[in-house]
Order: sequence, then structure tokens, then C-alpha cells
Amino acid sequence: MSTFSSSVSLPQVPDDLTLEQFILSDNDTRHPGRPVRPESAAWLSSNATGRNMYLREIRERTSGLAAGLHSRFGIRETDVVLIISSNHIDYPICIWAVHRLGAIVSPCNPSSTVPELVYQLSQTLPALIIAHATVLDVAFASAAEVGIPADRIVVLADEGESPQGPMTVDQLALHCAGGAFLGRKLLPGEGRTKIAFFCASSGTTGKPKIVAISHFAVLANVLQIAKHNKVNEGDIKTQRYRPGDLCLAVLPFYHIYGLDFVLHFVLFSGMTVVVVPKFNFKQMLDSIVTHKINQLILAPPQVALLCKDPIVKSYDLSTVRAVLCAGAPLSAELNQQLIDLLPNAQTGQAYGQTESTGVVSMWSTRTKHGSNGGELVPGVLARIVKSDDTFAKFNEPGELLVKTPAAASGYFNNEEATKETFVEGWLRTGDQVMINEQNEIIYIDRLKEIMKVRGFQVAPAEIEGCMLGSELVADVCVVGIPDDFSGEVPLAFIVPTTAAMKMIQKDPEAVKRSIMEYVAKLKSHYKHVRRVEFVEEIPKNPSGKLLRRILRERAKRLMIPASKL
Repeated sequence: MSTFSSSVSLPQVPDDLTLEQFILSDNDTRHPGRPVRPESAAWLSSNATGRNMYLREIRERTSGLAAGLHSRFGIRETDVVLIISSNHIDYPICIWAVHRLGAIVSPCNPSSTVPELVYQLSQTLPALIIAHATVLDVAFASAAEVGIPADRIVVLADEGESPQGPMTVDQLALHCAGGAFLGRKLLPGEGRTKIAFFCASSGTTGKPKIVAISHFAVLANVLQIAKHNKVNEGDIKTQRYRPGDLCLAVLPFYHIYGLDFVLHFVLFSGMTVVVVPKFNFKQMLDSIVTHKINQLILAPPQVALLCKDPIVKSYDLSTVRAVLCAGAPLSAELNQQLIDLLPNAQTGQAYGQTESTGVVSMWSTRTKHGSNGGELVPGVLARIVKSDDTFAKFNEPGELLVKTPAAASGYFNNEEATKETFVEGWLRTGDQVMINEQNEIIYIDRLKEIMKVRGFQVAPAEIEGCMLGSELVADVCVVGIPDDFSGEVPLAFIVPTTAAMKMIQKDPEAVKRSIMEYVAKLKSHYKHVRRVEFVEEIPKNPSGKLLRRILRERAKRLMIPASKL
């Protein structure tokens, strides 16, 4: 077998609806696979204030804001509106109002510096910026550098705040309420080409590229996830995702993981999104208890905290029924620790990319605890290309290529990168994986990250997963460094646990030796760590992917002498 696929068929994906029309549809236009939301279940709930928002208010605010954006700022089809904000109960309202006008949303990381925001502004050329009140200074400075007038910035203020100066989202939505602006129905097939989002790629190997994602692609991925998880099928008591569930939105909405899964899939499935402005671990635990959260959608750094931070023992997490970890691979060691922590909850992983509009594979509903990247979701075809350019069979490693109706349209204004990544209908992921007999993706590492040690291919992720099993290691990133004899050898940057910190104060070198000996007992000789460096934090992107390039540069500055091991 050279092509892998799901055994489950994908239901029909509407190609004449915008994302806003699909999500905010009434009963007459409801997708047949969509469950009925309990009347008591809010759509959105503010973790900070307790405010709940239901469909009627959401529609009114979306309509009012769309009317305001059109009348006050002339926003129309094909315009781009950049949103730079932390999670906010009005964040999805901003998205849907822009979509109602036929315009494109460009979500941006609120922690962006001026040069980083200038880069995204220069790439997407927005007609308007919606900025959270906390990042106004960065928004004004960046807009000035690219020639966007200050009066083209709208403020997304926190509830109860009325900042002086620019117009706020709340003022626009309320002032224009009643002046409904009805979005037009798309022509048959138009949803496939009409762009909904300009999302920045992770940028783990350089400057981010701007990924153009169509309305159809988002709809397709929401339906792929729903069908794979048997949403609205069978007895509700056996369903993983149930109408009325509460999902804690600690992942950022500007990232494809939060945008696609946490926001749109969760709402489609009749669940409540409890909006958390910014991740704080203790506050997350408090929120789980306060709201009786059922669903946790997390990235590996958050799972690591759950498994390793001693304060977790003080909290009752019994309401949590399912935990999904995605955005970056979760080591086998952490996966088992999560199962041990929440044995009664369903736990598992998913694999995807911005370029695939989110999920490509996810752990099966047949399995309570998933251990790999999960099975291919309906509608996805996959191939594994080995290093000799032949197609792999089961359990043979190579680069993953996927064909999915949720594939992005390409990179905006980057024809060369588009041709390299989107090839004859196939998306080249750049990830080295294997697929087993259950059609599960087993992630190995980014192809560019694979080390060559004495001629052997060594995946840093494998060593990292091993090291996370040590009680001395809270977090880790492994990079390859040049070596005269071996070609490359592994160096590990370690964030010590609390227990390790006490030992380090007495004898740091003994702790390093202990960690290296731990790996040596479990891994082949060419996978042994040759050096350990302690750091306070491992640099990562918002989804939890390690930014190895930053630590590679740091490793170069350490000037490690060549070894003769």
C-alpha cells in the first residue's frame, strides 16, 4: 500500500457558505451532522467576568459590528482586517463581522514586537487593524511604519473599560445595532476560493509565511473532526464531545489550533467556549474547578505542567472527561503520566499544520487513551516518501504528504514557496513520520531537525521524550552540534524540576551526569547526550513547537570542543 486513508467517508461540505454563515446558521440551514445545543448552554463565556453570550446576542453584535465596519471604515469584500489581541469574548464576533462583509481576517500574535507586526502588516496590507487595548502602543507604532493611518485602528477593550481615543469594537457594535448588514450568499463552489484567513505559519525555521485559508477549508476541517469523533452519533453518554460540555479556551485564537478546533469545532459541536484571555497555569486549574470544565484542549507545555507541577494534587479534576494534546508531539513518557493523572478521562493526540487548516489525524474513538498522532480523519489521503523517493509501506519512515479538502490555498504573495509545498494537490508537510497498520501517524521529527550521528539518523524528539521521563527534567530541547568523530552529537538544554534545582545548588555537575546516565540506560550509544546545559525556559511557538534554531545559535556560542567519543 502506497496511499493511506480513513475508512470513514466525509459528509458533504457546503461550498456556498462563509464560515460565519455556517456557524451562525439557524435550524433551517443547520448542517445535518450538527447536534442541537441545549438552550441553557451559552455559546461563549468569559472566564474573567462570568458573562455568558448566547446565539441571539452573538448575531446582533456580529450584524452591528459588520454594519459599523462598513459604514465607518468602508470595509468591503477582499479587504483585509488584522486582529492583534489576546483571547476575548468579542474575538469571534470580530471574525464573523469581517466575514459577513466578505473580507479577510489576519489573526496576529498579541506578543508581537513592532518589527514582527510590521512584517505581518507589510505582507497582508490590511485596511483596518483591530487591536486589544494592551497592545495599542505596538499597533500604533507598527501602523505608522507601514503607512496605515492611526484612525484605521479600532480598540478591542476589556469589559467595563472605555479607553480614550480610538473607536472601540463595543461602541461600533452597539451604535450600529439594528442597522443590520446581511452578508451575501456565495455562489456554488465560491467557498473553495474565497479566502477567510491570512494566518502566519509557525516560522520555526525563519520568518513566518502567510497561509491563505479558504472558507471551505475551515468548514471541511470542522466536519472532518466532527465525523472522526462521531459527534451527534449514537448515545450521547458514549460521545467524546457532547452538546452542553464546557471547554476551557486557554489556547490562543490567533493560532490555527485555537482558531479551528477550540473555537469553531467546539461551537459547531454545541459546546460552550470558556474564554481565557491569557494562559496562567494556576488560574487554569482554578477555572477547571470553578466552571466544572469537561474538555481540555492543550499543547504539550501545558500537559507537562499538569503532570509535573505539585500544586495539581490540590485540585479536583474529576469533571474533565477528555484531554486533547496537539500543536507539537507529546512524548510517550508524558502521555503515560497524563493517563496516570486522569485515568478516567479520554486522552490522546492529534496531528496537523496551519497549511492543512488544522487536524490531519486524531486519536480514535475506539481507544480511550491514544499514544500516537492518531488515525487519519475522513477525507484525508496520505503518502510517505522515503529518502530514496519511493513510497513507504506500513512502519517505514519518510516525509508525510497529505491530500485533504481542508488544505490551504497556498502562501499569500509567495509563489515559490507555494510551488514547493503544494505539489499537484499534495501538501508536503516537511515532517518525518511512519504510519502503522491502524493508519495512525507516528511522528518522528521535522526532516530538517534530524541529526546524523556516526551515520545514524537520530530524532531529537526521541531523546527529548526519554529525558522527560526523568524526575529531574521539567522541559528539554535537544540540538545537534558538530563533532569531528561523530559528525554530530546531541546537546540537551534542560529546564530542571523543583527537586533538581535543590540538587543543583549543591552539585550541578552531578545532576548533569545523572541526567546523561538516565538516557544512557535507555537509549543506544549513538543517542546518548554528550552535554547538558541548564536554562530557565525552552523557547517555543504558541502551539508548543520547539524553536530549535534559537538554541542552535546558543549552542554555537558555547564553543563546544570536538570530542573523540
